[in-house]
Amino acid sequence: MAAHRPGRLRGYVGFAYHSVSQCITPDRRRPPGAVLTWMPISRGDGPQPHFSFSHYIPQDPMAISEELRQAALEYHRLPRPGKIKVTPTTSLLTQRDLSLAYSPGVAAACDAIVADPQTAAELTARSNLVAVISNGTAVLGLGNIGALASKPVMEGKGVLFQKFAGIDVFDIEINETDPDKLVDIIASLEPTFGGINLEDIKAPECFVVERKLRERMKISVFHDDQHGTAIIVGAAVINALLVTGKKIEDVKLATTGMGAAGISCVDMLVTLGMKKENILAFDRDGVLHTGRTDLDPDKQRYARDTDKRTLAEIVEGADIFLGLSAGGILKPEMVATMADRPIIFALANPNPEILPEDAKAVRPDCIMATGRSDYPNQVNNALCFPYLFRGALDVGASVINEAMKVACVKAIAELARRESSDVSARAYGGKPPSFGPEYLIPQPFDPRLVIQLPPAIAQAAMDSGVAARPIEDFPAYIEQLTGFVFRTGLLMKPVFDRAKADPKRVVYAEGEEDTVLRAVQTVVDEGLARPILVGRPDVIEKRIARAGLRLKAGVDFELCNIHSDPRFEDYWRLYHSIMERRGVTPASAKAVVRSRPSVIAALMVQRGEADAMICGLVGTYHSKLEYIRDIIGLDDGVAEASAMAAVSTEKGTFFFLDTYVQDDPTAEQIAEATLQASIRLKLFGVQPKIALLSNSNFGGRETPSSRKMREALKLIRQKVPKLEVEGEMQADVALTPELRERIFPNSRLEGKANVFVFPNLDAANTAYNMIRVLCDGVVIGPILMGVAKPAHILTPQATVRRVVNMTSVACVEAQIRAATKPRS
Repeated sequence: MAAHRPGRLRGYVGFAYHSVSQCITPDRRRPPGAVLTWMPISRGDGPQPHFSFSHYIPQDPMAISEELRQAALEYHRLPRPGKIKVTPTTSLLTQRDLSLAYSPGVAAACDAIVADPQTAAELTARSNLVAVISNGTAVLGLGNIGALASKPVMEGKGVLFQKFAGIDVFDIEINETDPDKLVDIIASLEPTFGGINLEDIKAPECFVVERKLRERMKISVFHDDQHGTAIIVGAAVINALLVTGKKIEDVKLATTGMGAAGISCVDMLVTLGMKKENILAFDRDGVLHTGRTDLDPDKQRYARDTDKRTLAEIVEGADIFLGLSAGGILKPEMVATMADRPIIFALANPNPEILPEDAKAVRPDCIMATGRSDYPNQVNNALCFPYLFRGALDVGASVINEAMKVACVKAIAELARRESSDVSARAYGGKPPSFGPEYLIPQPFDPRLVIQLPPAIAQAAMDSGVAARPIEDFPAYIEQLTGFVFRTGLLMKPVFDRAKADPKRVVYAEGEEDTVLRAVQTVVDEGLARPILVGRPDVIEKRIARAGLRLKAGVDFELCNIHSDPRFEDYWRLYHSIMERRGVTPASAKAVVRSRPSVIAALMVQRGEADAMICGLVGTYHSKLEYIRDIIGLDDGVAEASAMAAVSTEKGTFFFLDTYVQDDPTAEQIAEATLQASIRLKLFGVQPKIALLSNSNFGGRETPSSRKMREALKLIRQKVPKLEVEGEMQADVALTPELRERIFPNSRLEGKANVFVFPNLDAANTAYNMIRVLCDGVVIGPILMGVAKPAHILTPQATVRRVVNMTSVACVEAQIRAATKPRS
């Protein structure tokens, strides 16, 4: 991914991008009020089913309610017109910045590109910039609406590029229908872009435009309407055949709709190993056979010497039906004649060739896919094009070739066969999908797509000799992609590396929770820790199976059975010995240990059976904190525990203190917590720049909080004189060095603060949550500090990634304690 991006687009998707459809008319639109019907038309070789338009039943496939229409218009109108904007990625705050960004400094960048054109990838946005180009002649479901009216669609495509792959996009709508002139215009834009995505250009001109551009341009050109659909279909077919136990070289295919997407899909299946002689195709004029004289060269490649003339005839005995044509043309009685365990891809939009429920009514053994989001196995191009371009751009591919497309197919198919992500689970209403008949391809919002697909595509580009900038360090590249998905990735890298070097035993109190189990799978796969789960074995086993995970008790993790662990008596006796002078009887000690997994986890850490603990995904923060205080206790010389939370935003990562524990800390407690926080930041390789916040700037007001923060500053500097800490100050002064320089030029804090210490819990927790939500921040923590052994309390909202991150933090803390533990 490009490291230097002078310009990028921002926005959010404003529509459901349905990717699969086939032209009914050359401009991909039905005549007004028309529906497709079947009617026999006499031809020279006898009656055969034929497409015909009927104007008797008014129907608008793109009809939407007035309420939805108004909501969509409002969405596109506010808060500013459209869905995208251009945002600079470099500062322009001073005269020097201006001289670097423009004249005279910009001449240095220009001279460098003149000397070596490849440096444009390092000095401009070109290597991360794609043009989404259309003339509006074949907009899905709307037809030939022209260039201007197609702009909302192209903006939306740009949003998907940015959302899913971090690719910047200029949408370009060209008012030209002549294919040769269109080619000339687009080709002239090559200096601006790293790739071209052609969109919604009608057939057959789209074939001509793409072919000529690929011949003339030295950057990646991709017509998504053709190849994107083919890639997703290819991946889905591979997995459907695995489910049915069939081989691609043996199966028979019946396909309808041999337009741009249809031909490209069949080409891809042949590339993957399907035999041409096993393919029978059908278009609006019937079966593609050698006796037809109306076939263009692309269709002629799939004309067969056959006497079959009807759709019903070619479907009979077929293993796969692939439809990219029109709704309702595949009848239940046709499905009934298909081979055992038929695979049916009914991809017409908005109405598939046959509804899944109708197909399953006659063939319960069938496997279905559609182009719709309200059924399983949606064939959606958003699974493909952002990541295909991501991989192509990152190696400077001069073309998107077959090797890269096949690599994309295989990577998508392989990802679906792995356990699903927590994001996919949420997309399914909390019921995690697992590979099988109703889960052949990943969900578009699966964050693993951008981690798995671009490396495979980039490698294919390198292997096939079309990469101008080969990647030398693939592990580093994958880490960079991970950092895009999980903004905490780069911050956590030193912690992950250290955890892997000496994995410690980490016990998870809520071992039955899906979030914990998914996190533990990642922990095991990456070798971050040695997990211990507290819970009921049968429940854990069922939930592992339901989530499609690969975890095995006794192999991947140790299990502490909360109901029948042989150590139960040891646990309750230890708990009783700790609590007996606080009103806890032996009977109540037994009850607490039996019913409180967090107590068991804390006891395991205290007994040395675990090195660290993670809890908090069920229950309240302070109930867990009470158990940890009681059982594990506080560190030597620490008066009270404290909690620090980090929020990673596009403007940087910031640490907030104390967000969970101390309601109204004293100056001594603030100083103690600040010093604890400065030590924790070293785990992340971050230089602490600490601001003690108040409503006053450097003695400007006498209030209880300002006095407290000034006193805390004195205590901190007495203990660690060289620590970069300053206060008291307001938040804007902490974040704006220029403002701080004017107000207090002798400040010991340089640059922007990254640690914010608040005078009380209300201020810290409120600020932390506001920044987290308003900045779409990603959280690390809360990190519990000041306890005698590593223990961390998360929240019920914690994601899988947050659990993984905190597992690594706990592991490294345990390593440090083990290294500094006095030898007996």
